[in-house]
Amino acid sequence: MSARQPKYSVYVHIPFCVRRCPYCDFNAYAGLEAWFEAYVDALIAEIHWLAAHAPERLPVHTLYFGGGTPSLLPPSAYERILHALEQAFHLLPGLEITLEANPGTLTLEQLRALRALGFQRLSLGMQAVHPDDLRLLGRIHTFPDVIRAVAWARRAGWENLNLDLMYGLPGQPMARWQQTVRWALRLAPEHLSAYALTLEHGTPMAAWVARGLVPAPDDDLAAAMYEWAASELAAAGYEQYELSNWARRRPGNGLWVCQHNLQYWRSDPYLGLGAGAHGWIHGFRTVNVRSPQAYIARWRNPPAHPPRPFPWTPAIVHMRRPTPREALAEYMMMALRLTQEGVAWEEVRRRFAIDPERAFATSLQRLTDWGLIERTPRGIRLSSRGRLLANWVFREFLPE
Repeated sequence: MSARQPKYSVYVHIPFCVRRCPYCDFNAYAGLEAWFEAYVDALIAEIHWLAAHAPERLPVHTLYFGGGTPSLLPPSAYERILHALEQAFHLLPGLEITLEANPGTLTLEQLRALRALGFQRLSLGMQAVHPDDLRLLGRIHTFPDVIRAVAWARRAGWENLNLDLMYGLPGQPMARWQQTVRWALRLAPEHLSAYALTLEHGTPMAAWVARGLVPAPDDDLAAAMYEWAASELAAAGYEQYELSNWARRRPGNGLWVCQHNLQYWRSDPYLGLGAGAHGWIHGFRTVNVRSPQAYIARWRNPPAHPPRPFPWTPAIVHMRRPTPREALAEYMMMALRLTQEGVAWEEVRRRFAIDPERAFATSLQRLTDWGLIERTPRGIRLSSRGRLLANWVFREFLPE
């Protein structure tokens, strides 16, 4: 397949949780167990619709089941969904299939069944080690649950594990963050993600901080935590390839990168399936209806003739083609997140038919003078300092 023939990715949103975490602003809902089966039926209807209306059988190289807590669905549900995906798309050799999971929801038998279905990448929401941090985050698991989940995954044959970690929590001292990172390293995952807590408007945690019930996160301490983690992970043999992501070397060659997330950072096409899912395909940004019940209702009686061409579906509530300037800004911001690759000027020229060094000459000079970017043989990437001030860099490429 040539570089000009894109490979596609598919994101499937599973919006169910045991309990909604107080910091979370994702499209997730607790207490909807009675809707699981109907939701899977709706997902399969969406998959069949896309297969019937796509201009070709799309070649897909990554599947990602995110949430919510996807590990709440039984393996039998995933067997049905994967069968529908296999019928609808050309699933390419080496297909990466990722499942997000809460460590407190897994069993050895479940992990064996999912591995037998073809899942090979497991992303565990570890977040922290200390009970106080986990309690503040509202997590339903303990750190022993994480240890057990990792051991079970290895016994079940999973060879590609990611641990999600969170830092910059209200009242979290540096020593507790260091404890989290060091214990994560002892579990020897192939991949680690580390995210600073962001107080999202409308979440309980944002309200707690506003009312003075918990201290506000310390941005300077969070930056120090990030720098310490980057150094510690490098010393342990993990290579940073994205602002928040590190991977070990694979046997032979390459890194255990998340191929699915690379699709986002490279602004390559992906379908978003399920309630509230976002997509980027055929030049359109798409957003599905958020409510799981509304999503299910839209697939019970879909129209016989779509009012708009592919990628429109009955689940979509927002479908828009970004302007060329908006698409360029999105591409620059996403590619700059890739700490090794950065932005390739040749790719910008190919996609947008502009000379980026001329179009961004003033911004590039300013960012270079500030020490926030560095030139590469291919283009530009963030400097070490730029990684701490990435949002300042991104602003330089936004439309006025």
